[in-house]
Amino acid sequence: MTRATKIVATLGPASSDPAVLERLLIAGVDVVRLNFSHGKAQDHIDRATLVRAVAERVGKPVALMADLQGPKIRVGKFAEGKVALEPGATFVLDAGRSEPGDASAVGLDYKELPRDVRPGDTLLLNDGLIKLSVQAVRGEQVVTQVVLGGELSNNKGINKAGGGLTAPALTAKDMEDIKTAMAFQAEYVAVSFPKSATDMEMARQLANVAGEATRHKPAMIAKIERSEAIPVLEQILRASDGIMVARGDLAVEVGNAAVPALQKKMIRMAREMDKVVITATQMMESMILAPVPTRAEVSDVANAVLDGTDAVMLSAETAAGKFPVETVEHMHLIALEAERAEEVELDGDFTNKRFGRIDQSIAMGALFTAHHLGCKAIIALTESGSTALWMSRHNIKVPIFGLTSQTGSERRMTLYRNVRPLLMPKMTDRDAALAKAEALLVERGVLRPGDTYAITCGEPMGYPGGTNMLKVCQVR
Repeated sequence: MTRATKIVATLGPASSDPAVLERLLIAGVDVVRLNFSHGKAQDHIDRATLVRAVAERVGKPVALMADLQGPKIRVGKFAEGKVALEPGATFVLDAGRSEPGDASAVGLDYKELPRDVRPGDTLLLNDGLIKLSVQAVRGEQVVTQVVLGGELSNNKGINKAGGGLTAPALTAKDMEDIKTAMAFQAEYVAVSFPKSATDMEMARQLANVAGEATRHKPAMIAKIERSEAIPVLEQILRASDGIMVARGDLAVEVGNAAVPALQKKMIRMAREMDKVVITATQMMESMILAPVPTRAEVSDVANAVLDGTDAVMLSAETAAGKFPVETVEHMHLIALEAERAEEVELDGDFTNKRFGRIDQSIAMGALFTAHHLGCKAIIALTESGSTALWMSRHNIKVPIFGLTSQTGSERRMTLYRNVRPLLMPKMTDRDAALAKAEALLVERGVLRPGDTYAITCGEPMGYPGGTNMLKVCQVR
């Protein structure tokens, strides 16, 4: 059984060696994430070049995701690198402080904090491990009382319970990083901390302008990690190509207990709106140091798969962990086992639904037909990948093969659930294209004599959005 759920892995010191990266791709990585919170522009260009080279050597399409840093909502540095905060103590967050901090006060990377908070607000630092209650705001100083103490080290993040920080989603650094991502033609750009559809529209416009020379237009992923994004999730989805359920910062702002239900809501909404969705943060966190996951982590990954996520994501586990390859291998097996338990309810999916586009109707017809006829495969001849995307929004045990002549579309489809992208020559003759598609799958052992399969294409051939034909064939 081939895995339908895709795996996104973050590249870092633990996985930048070509031999390790090759093992990761063979183990099951479909998309490589480049974290722009670390490293310089040339570092990312070099790593992107490495990924392209290794993927070609392995013979596997792999997409690149450029993950923007977003606003630096963080404390500054401490003279000793860290301090211990005691419950009940006064601790000042000082936007005007330039000298290193101590146990009484620290500077801020985020200078707007004094204007964003008021007495009674709760600030959560270091992923919620430190809890501060705002007592007063005096000029550039935010005076707080420590509610939940502990160790606080350099540059730890700041969240406001319930949201409300005014930091823009796109910083000057992000704008430069978008240009870098377009230099190596990243298939996906993930935008951190968007609060509205406008944030995503601006990021898309910047990326399209930066990629204009090569006519490259990346897919835009909105990382849902602010509480303000939840009420406008539908608008953000409409302005994006997909979302990431970024459970770290989101949990700090809305509370840990609210995240599981929000995760299910976001995955369901994304699939209904024909968008992709990635579930991220601490999925296999213990494997940064341990060779096997905890049972809770196994359940977490499995539940995301059962919810219908397109992909599950690894961060520090593959970027800096001791067992990057083993982590991917475990995630692969967990996803496979969860998918075996999935129920197919295609008939219910189509009840009372209307399709306003011919190509979308053809895609749905292919699913319905392949399911009831017991086809071995569904083949979508697609230039943009849209037909394969629509098919992937519904659970079906039949594998979907997205065949395209466009390298960019092939790589982009690596993120779509249950879609196996394949590159084939551009052809204008319909019958020749259908024959070539069948030959490719026979060559790979997917189809054998006697097998039936469904295939979709457009006439005339080679025009994006032109899928208008469904054919059921039998291999002779």
